[in-house]
Amino acid sequence: MPVEVYRVDDRLIHGQVVVGWAQPLEISFLVLVDDGVAGSDWEQDLYRMGVPPGMVVHFVDVATAAQSIPAWHGERRKSLVLTGDIDTMRRLCAATPVVRAVNLGGVHHAPGRRQRLRYVFLSADEEQVLREMASTGVVVTAQDVPASRPIALDQLLAGTDLS
Repeated sequence: MPVEVYRVDDRLIHGQVVVGWAQPLEISFLVLVDDGVAGSDWEQDLYRMGVPPGMVVHFVDVATAAQSIPAWHGERRKSLVLTGDIDTMRRLCAATPVVRAVNLGGVHHAPGRRQRLRYVFLSADEEQVLREMASTGVVVTAQDVPASRPIALDQLLAGTDLS
């Protein structure tokens, strides 16, 4: 099975990813791409506590993820690749042409960010990175859960009333 979702969510592994995305999409293989977490046993142990029995989780850095994506697409299990920030996803997309769609989930408030949806706040730099990703052919959408309507990047950045 190919990777079902490439998702950006700053909370990383938490209830909405595990229950809201993994269960409805029957995900049994979760990959957290984060250079810091990949090198931290205690953080990995912490995130493993949020993963249900039967779900495999891997913690990798961007370089390892880029090399491993072809194998993940060959997995028989459905998988979800998760990054905690837009820049990490940008680096992953730049490292491999395999990533063709990116889902923005929980990108929460931080200084310098402007609210775009109730669950997406973006800085001007992040907006530019997303535009650049889209210009390479990556389809960027925002969606909190699979049952909700995906919001296209151009609509998200235009500030259209999306409620």
